[in-house]
Amino acid sequence: MVVLRYQRYMTALLSSTIIVLLLYFQNSMLVFTYGSYDFISKKVPCACGICVTERGNSHWFSERYDPSVPLLLNSTNSVLSANVSRWWTGLQSNAGNYTEVVDQLFSLFPDKEHYSDAGPDRCRTCAVVGNSGNLLGSNYGPLIDFHDFVIRINKGPTEDYEKDVGSKTTHRIVYPESAVDLDNSTHLVLFPVKILDMQWLISAFTTKNITETYTKVPSTITANKDKVMILHPEFIRYVYDNWTEGQGLYPSTGFLTLIFALHICDEVNIFGFGATSDGIWHHYFENILTSYEIGIHAGKFENETINRLQQENKILIHKGWT
Repeated sequence: MVVLRYQRYMTALLSSTIIVLLLYFQNSMLVFTYGSYDFISKKVPCACGICVTERGNSHWFSERYDPSVPLLLNSTNSVLSANVSRWWTGLQSNAGNYTEVVDQLFSLFPDKEHYSDAGPDRCRTCAVVGNSGNLLGSNYGPLIDFHDFVIRINKGPTEDYEKDVGSKTTHRIVYPESAVDLDNSTHLVLFPVKILDMQWLISAFTTKNITETYTKVPSTITANKDKVMILHPEFIRYVYDNWTEGQGLYPSTGFLTLIFALHICDEVNIFGFGATSDGIWHHYFENILTSYEIGIHAGKFENETINRLQQENKILIHKGWT
């Protein structure tokens, strides 16, 4: 009788263990999506140890991150929805003919889908390098250059600052007023706040006739036209809606660059964001003081969001020598 009871107990235990294991392996392939009743694959989406979109199940991140948004403009995705067109053209005082400009753009620059290679065999590490004075004395140069992509913002130079900011640049995100000459291996990524910015890009590589927007701009720049990219207006609107929550007039270049990196990179490390150890906001290459709390961008909110991204284990902030 005791033996029979023991056999029944062991059979029940074995059956329960098998069921638990089956459920575990089944559920390991699925993860509940916060805010919905759908299930999505939890298979590791990249070959890194941890991947941006899989660093824990963050309800806060999932509410904001949209993997389907178009990042870069091309001829096949250039038609803007009414809402995006209304918002984006509302940022500019003199709107040109968008369709004509797009046709010109992609007769000159690459017209293809970029960064659609996400997958379990890819591990793209990215350094987003801002221009904060907290880079001075950091000795981050070798660490920054170790990344697959090094994305720099506006005019931030490398010459004479290599020890702290590195020398490698794979992408530089600019608008006409912040444009600088690039080497042949660097992608010029245009942040178009207005149609005139796109027209300037065309002019800089052809007629060189645009020399002024709201201020003087270079009539031409040195850059590889086969590596030119243009951020999609819908992506800019997405960052404004989802990540700055409609605060400010439009996102800052640095913040937009960070969100761009979250979409094309598997691991994101950021450098040169925030204040120095004594709370001063200035660029590492000039002594002019800046402030994130005034101006057309929601700087304070952007800064809080960047810190939240680190709390949610999506990025790693390197604060320099502070």
